[in-house]
Amino acid sequence: MILVDADACPVKEEVYRVVRRTGTPVTVVANSWFRVPPEFRQVVVGDGFDAADDWIAANARPGTIVVTGDILLADRCVKAGATVLGHNGKPFTSANIGSAVAARALAEDARAMSWASDGPRGAGRAGPPPFAAADRSRFLQALDAAVQRLKRGGPRR
Repeated sequence: MILVDADACPVKEEVYRVVRRTGTPVTVVANSWFRVPPEFRQVVVGDGFDAADDWIAANARPGTIVVTGDILLADRCVKAGATVLGHNGKPFTSANIGSAVAARALAEDARAMSWASDGPRGAGRAGPPPFAAADRSRFLQALDAAVQRLKRGGPRR
């Protein structure tokens, strides 16, 4: 099964493409309703803080693939034994999630310090790099490989 943290997911169409080809069940989880192809399950959790994350984390387990860009959700799902892919196709694993969480905390601290010194305008602050075609391609390859690995009952990566 694939669980998609869908509210800010730029690769939903890629997930649908892999799922249609492989027949893997998918659940698209979001805080509000949006158009999902009728053959896929959608769960709308409401607008509570972290409600979608909580639902996904509660349903993540070995044999589940979670698609998310949220590092803290990825951490919870890795700890639950799920295979976790970022939107760019890079996996979150027990070997790399700790450094991803730490990097997130450092970036959050840097933003807070920058906000305090610059004010709310944010001029000159860089965000993440733009999402590129190579990211989509890498995601498609990673998701397909993860689905095939789980279908074979192979080890997670």
